[in-house]
Amino acid sequence: MKRGRIGKLDTLVSFTRQRSTQIFIVLGFFYILVVFLEIPFVFRTTQERPFRLPPLVRPPNGVVSGLTLNDAAFDSFLYQSACRLGRVLWAELKSGNVQAPVSKLDNKSRPCPESISVSGPEFFSRGRSMVIPCGLTLGSYVTVVGEPLRAQRKKWQFMMELQGLTTVEGEEPPRVLHFNPRLRGDWSGKPVIELNTCYRMHWGTAMRCDGWKSRAGEDTVDGLVKCEKWIRGDDGDRHAVESKAEWWLKRLIGRTKRVAVDWPFPFSVNKLFVLTLSAGLEGYHIYVDGRHVTSFPYRTGFTLEDATGLILSGDISVRSVFAASLPLVHPNISSQQHLEFSTRWRAPSLPHFGVELFVGILSAGNHFAERMAVRKSWMQHNLIQSSKVVARFFVALHTRKEINVELKKEAEYFGDIVIVPYVDNYDLVVLKTVAICEYGVRTVSAEYIMKGDDDTFIKVDDVMTRVRNVPYSMSFYIGNINYRHRPMRHGKWAVTYEEWPEEEYPPYANGPGYILSSDIASYIVSEFEEHKLRLFKMEDVSMGMWVEQFNRTKPVYYFHSLRFCQYGCVEGYVTAHYQSPRQMMCLWDKLQMQTIPECCNMR
Repeated sequence: MKRGRIGKLDTLVSFTRQRSTQIFIVLGFFYILVVFLEIPFVFRTTQERPFRLPPLVRPPNGVVSGLTLNDAAFDSFLYQSACRLGRVLWAELKSGNVQAPVSKLDNKSRPCPESISVSGPEFFSRGRSMVIPCGLTLGSYVTVVGEPLRAQRKKWQFMMELQGLTTVEGEEPPRVLHFNPRLRGDWSGKPVIELNTCYRMHWGTAMRCDGWKSRAGEDTVDGLVKCEKWIRGDDGDRHAVESKAEWWLKRLIGRTKRVAVDWPFPFSVNKLFVLTLSAGLEGYHIYVDGRHVTSFPYRTGFTLEDATGLILSGDISVRSVFAASLPLVHPNISSQQHLEFSTRWRAPSLPHFGVELFVGILSAGNHFAERMAVRKSWMQHNLIQSSKVVARFFVALHTRKEINVELKKEAEYFGDIVIVPYVDNYDLVVLKTVAICEYGVRTVSAEYIMKGDDDTFIKVDDVMTRVRNVPYSMSFYIGNINYRHRPMRHGKWAVTYEEWPEEEYPPYANGPGYILSSDIASYIVSEFEEHKLRLFKMEDVSMGMWVEQFNRTKPVYYFHSLRFCQYGCVEGYVTAHYQSPRQMMCLWDKLQMQTIPECCNMR
């Protein structure tokens, strides 16, 4: 009996063990099944973060903007005519009926004269300018024979400039070198010479020579001082350094006066001069009547081949201009662009899911050099190359059809250009900004949207750090914010009372670089499509207006930082503005060698 109970107990234990084993096997199988099912679920959750925006909507044509431009939407003749002509130009461009002119010099070098000589009357008939077809090279020199004229103004001065006449068509040419002698000086009344450079209306740091020789500790240019000494002011100032007391004391003790050779200011009214500008290894050297006067070091933004024109203006009569030792060849623009078309600079494909940051870059149809500089510099950042951040150029159509043809080819090849189909105009740049918002909201479903210019260098990782520090649920507007800024009523950038009747603008971030949360961008697109958006000719002020309107319904966090540079560059920048293509490459090279952003300042 006892043995039977033991047998039953063994059977029960065995059954229990077997059942437990089966349960463990089932649980193990279920666990493995859950784990394998959970992996893609977690992966998708990580990639498909709950953005505020609708699902991705890829436009049927990746080249043209998805923004709907209805010429009847806004009561503006400029807007309506630009949209209508833009539709016509885009239709012709898509049809393939427009062809770019074929240059006979493609893939060849263009021969240039070794020297150029122009008489005074011929120089003035050409608008006080002389074209230097292939620019300058090491050892090139330009000699000007002329004389300063007596002027009615308080300041007697003239300007000699080396300009980049063929750099960007339709814009004010950059000043590769600005040489400005002022015979009556400025605030001091003493003669002075100022030298500088200018890119896109942004002047560099001026170098001034006012009669004192450069200090021994200062940098030289090819071994020559930057500024030579001359007598400051009239002849009565010749002994101004020595006081009268010192002069009488020296006479009483019988000390002989040491005779010093003093040179006068190199320019005088109605006195003929011979000025020679030569290109050295480190900079430009200027001689007047055979005497060295000043040397100006080359600046990062320009090269000798950029100096394709000589301009003389102001109170001056020119007798003759002679340039020699010029380069014989210059790369053809079309050939140069062909060499730039490399698969290395193509944009990565758009990701299948939304991105954290989208950067829209305002550009113009003929800004090929600027776009190439951006492609080769900060757009090579690993966040962009890995498609975690997406950057695109936004370009409107040009009135010249051949430029549009080249633009469409460039867009299709590099895959980083969005064409907004209207005719480009400064007062309608705001349409590109709305197109940036539309693309960021619908095409890439970005959390944050940044606007920049094609001459703005962006430190992408710093931008990401700043936006990630803002709470996810908060609407924000980040940049170099202007508060209580007043419109200019006179001058080139004048705003009439009809255009803006108020005495102050709303707070707005300077245009070269600012960031928005996506809900603000979505609001802007929605208001535009419902024809409720006010279009102001200054796009950065327009953005301030729109953000202020959004702020009435939901609080917006305004974050101001001077590191979003409006003019030039500062150490520790987030964005640097007015950077020439060569400066962009210089900034990128510096970032590869060090983590702290350092400017390519012009010395």
